[in-house]
Amino acid sequence: MKSKSEGALLIIAIIAGVLIYIAKIILDIISSFVETIVYFKRPILIVILSCIGIFLVYKIFSFFYFKSIRFKNIKDSIKKHTTNCNNLNQYIQELQYSYVNIKSYNFGESKMIDDSNYNFKRKEWSKEVKDDRIHHCSATVCKNASIQPIKYFCKYFDIKKNEETLSNFEKVLNDFTSVEEGKILLQKERDLILNSISKSIPSLVLFFSKNELINKLGFEAIDFNDLYIPIFTFQYVSAGGNSSSKCDIKLNIENLNKLINYLNDIIKWRKSIAGQRALMTSNLREKIKDRDNYTCCNCNLSIKDEENLLLEIDHIIPVSKGGLTSENNLQTLCWRCNRTKGAKIGILKKL
Repeated sequence: MKSKSEGALLIIAIIAGVLIYIAKIILDIISSFVETIVYFKRPILIVILSCIGIFLVYKIFSFFYFKSIRFKNIKDSIKKHTTNCNNLNQYIQELQYSYVNIKSYNFGESKMIDDSNYNFKRKEWSKEVKDDRIHHCSATVCKNASIQPIKYFCKYFDIKKNEETLSNFEKVLNDFTSVEEGKILLQKERDLILNSISKSIPSLVLFFSKNELINKLGFEAIDFNDLYIPIFTFQYVSAGGNSSSKCDIKLNIENLNKLINYLNDIIKWRKSIAGQRALMTSNLREKIKDRDNYTCCNCNLSIKDEENLLLEIDHIIPVSKGGLTSENNLQTLCWRCNRTKGAKIGILKKL
């Protein structure tokens, strides 16, 4: 017993010695660092104060520059272009809210109270969320939804398999595609405008205050997030609250194209339109633009005239007025003409 206790004490002593040695090294490093700071205190203070001084001088310079007549003249010279960009930006934001209002079944409201005799944590219960875009299901359905997302989305979110539903989703795809294309073109157009005036802007302002410059010139901020794209979720939480899983289905452009093709394959078309109807997919959009030489069929403006022009595909006779999604009833319009036309009939495709 005595030899064992002596061995334990020896080990403790060795560990304590190592810890003391490490602590001494750390203290020496800290002491050396403090001495270095004290020794170079004056030069460091000079550098810090110099940086603060330069920063303040630059802020004063930029403040008066943005208030100057010179900057005002530059801003006025591109006012037409900034207004055009801002109008397109507002139009893009309007299109972001075009999705169909889809909900899971509403089974009513309830409150769960756990009065079990045992103190179960049931940690997964806290993950269960009630929302119109969340379908609570079994583990099997959740798994299958991850394998066949479009099929299960239609089944459990009560998507009607008819012509009206297909037309609605085609419109959403058309609008969402315009949103994504519009963001890219808007960014390019803004950069083009900035490049055209870059020689008139001080280099320091361009380098250090580009975002402020964009704001002062009158450009509205471009929202590049994709939060407008709806997400539908299949969620499984076990009865005991010990396991959970979920499958998110994002109705982005890729999935909308798949959804449109899926609906088209199972819809029983009326004989009156059998063989006449095309699908408003991304491929068809590009086909119509190419057919119309990337030119607006109303104002004749093309991408040759305006490099970053947003072109959209429009139904000559709107679907709401009985028009079909067929090549003969589709035309290319610039975003301005399409925004003006709305659901009216009257702008005919120029052959």
